[in-house]
Amino acid sequence: MNQTEKDLLEQVTIDAPWALVESFATFKREHPDDVNRGMDEVVNTLRGHGVEVQVHEPELYLSLPGQARVEADGTTFRAKPPAYAVNTPNGLSGPLVYIPGTTNMDEEDAFESQLEASAEMEAKVRGKIVLTEGFASPAIISLMGTCGAIGVIAINPGVDIHWGICTTIWGTPGTDDLPNKPTIPAAAVNFESGQALRAIAEAGGEATIFTEMEEGWFTSKLPEITIPGTEEPEKYVLLHGHLDSWDVGVGDNATGDASMLEIARVLWANKDKLRRTVKIVWWPGHSTGRYAGSTWYSDTFALDLDANCVAQVNCDSPGCRWATEFLNVSVMSENHDYLAQVIKDVCGKELHSERPHRAGDYSFNNIGLSGYLMLSSAMTDAHREELGYYAVGGCGMNIAWHTENDTLEIADKDILLRDIKVYLLAVFRNANAAVLPQDWRATAREFQDTLATYQFEAGDAFDLSDAKAASDSLLSKLNAFYDGVADGSVSEARANIVIQDLARILVPLNFNRSDRFRHDPALTIPPLPALDQASKIAATPADLQGFGRTQLVRGQNHVIAGMRSAETLIERVAGV
Repeated sequence: MNQTEKDLLEQVTIDAPWALVESFATFKREHPDDVNRGMDEVVNTLRGHGVEVQVHEPELYLSLPGQARVEADGTTFRAKPPAYAVNTPNGLSGPLVYIPGTTNMDEEDAFESQLEASAEMEAKVRGKIVLTEGFASPAIISLMGTCGAIGVIAINPGVDIHWGICTTIWGTPGTDDLPNKPTIPAAAVNFESGQALRAIAEAGGEATIFTEMEEGWFTSKLPEITIPGTEEPEKYVLLHGHLDSWDVGVGDNATGDASMLEIARVLWANKDKLRRTVKIVWWPGHSTGRYAGSTWYSDTFALDLDANCVAQVNCDSPGCRWATEFLNVSVMSENHDYLAQVIKDVCGKELHSERPHRAGDYSFNNIGLSGYLMLSSAMTDAHREELGYYAVGGCGMNIAWHTENDTLEIADKDILLRDIKVYLLAVFRNANAAVLPQDWRATAREFQDTLATYQFEAGDAFDLSDAKAASDSLLSKLNAFYDGVADGSVSEARANIVIQDLARILVPLNFNRSDRFRHDPALTIPPLPALDQASKIAATPADLQGFGRTQLVRGQNHVIAGMRSAETLIERVAGV
C-alpha cells in the first residue's frame, strides 16, 4: 500500500456513516415514499459535505407486498407474500400437495431452486397449491406455475419468515416480458407452520392463500455522484448499492448505503488524486422491482457504460455483526487476485470468492461490465452452525436477513469501518491503476475448467474439443498480451483499451444468454451458458439427444466465435 492510499484510508471515520445507519434504523424503506425519504437524507448529507449530487427520478414498475395468511383445517397461519405474487385478497383455495424441497439450506438457496420440471412433477402439482421447503424464490414460483400449480406456499427453515420477490423478470418488464409475470399467488410461512401444513397436505386436505399486493408505476429518486478524474475523466468505476429494504433493513442495506456515503465524502475531498472518474449510485426498486433501479440505469446509460465504464462494484450488506471473514464473495474471475490483494492490504484477511449469482444488482452483465463484490464480509460457517443459523443471502449471514429483525443490533461499528476501507481502496485502486487490474488469463482458465467439466458430463454424447482448442488459443494469446504489458512492448493506453473491451466480449459470453442490451431472467445462469446443454445431454433419452446435439453445435459456434473475437481484439489493438 502506498502513502497516498494510507492517507486516504486514514480519512475514513465512522461518524457520518453510523449516523445514517442509526437514522435508517428508525423507518421502513419499502414504499417508494419512504425510499425517497431515505434518498433525500443521503442527498442532503452529501451536499452538507460539499459533494455535488444529481438526482434522477425514473418511473419504475414495482410490486409492494402487504398482508398475507394461509388458512387450512380451521387454522390461520401467519405468512408473508413475495413481491410480484398475484393479488388474492379474497383468497384462493385448492387441494394442498407437498413436494419435498430444500431442507438443508445453504447460501445458494436464497437465490435458486434445486427442483426441476418433469412430467411427473406436472402430474403431481397441476390444479393444486404446492407446499415445499425453501424461500419463495422466482425459480420455484416460475417452475410451479409452468407445471400448472395454482399457488405456492414456501416453508422457510426457521422461526422467522423472510420477505422476497418471486418474479423472474429482471427490472421493469418490457412488453415482451409481460407474459413471464407470475400468474399464481405465493406466500411464505415459518418452519412450524410448514410442518402443520404438511400434515394437512399428507392427509389430503385443502388450503386457502390470502395475499394483499399493490402493483404499479412509482416515481423513484435515484441519486448519482460523479467524482471526476484528472487524467481520464471519461472513464469511470461504478460503485452502487440499493437503498430500499425490507422493513428498516439495517444489515441489508443501510450499512451499504452508509459505506457509499462515506466513500463519496472521502473521494470527493481527494478528487485531485483520482486518475479516472468514480460514479456512486443508490438504487431504488431493488427489493420490490427485481433490481428495477439498477436496470433503469443500465438501460438509460447503456451506451455510455459500454464506452466508458471500466468496472462495476456492488455494495450490499457490509459491516454486519460477526462478519469477520470474506466468504462467498461475488467476484468475476478476472478480478479475484486484485480484490484478494486489496482485502489483504486493508485487514490481512483472505478472500474466498464465488461466481456471481444471477442476483443482487448485477444488472450490467449484458453490457459486459467486469464486476466484483456484492455481499462482502460474513460470519464463518462454524460460527453460523454454532448459532443454529441456516445460510441466507445477506446481512453477513445473520438470519435477520429480509425480516423485521434486521435492526440496529445487526450492524457492527468496527466491522463496518473495516469494510468501508475495503470498498474504498478497491474503487480507488481501480480508478488509479496505470493498467486496469482485470486479468483475463484467469477468465480463460475458468473457461478451460468449465469446458473440462462439461466434456466430462457429456461423455461420448458430444465433443467439445473445438471449444477447448479455442480456449487454449485464447489463453496463449492472453499470456503474450500480458507479457507485452509487463515488458513495455504494449503501451498502457493500448493495454487499457484491450482490457476494457475484452470485458464486453467475455463477460456476456460467460454470464448471458440474451443479447447485450437485454436482460436475462432472474434465474441461474451457468458458466458459458451457450454450452450448458452439455451437462444434460448424456442423461437425455436417446431419441432426444439429436436435439441436444443441435443445440450444442450452435452453442459451440457461439463460444468459439466469442473467443476468436477476443483474440482479434488483442491482435488489432495491441499488435500481439
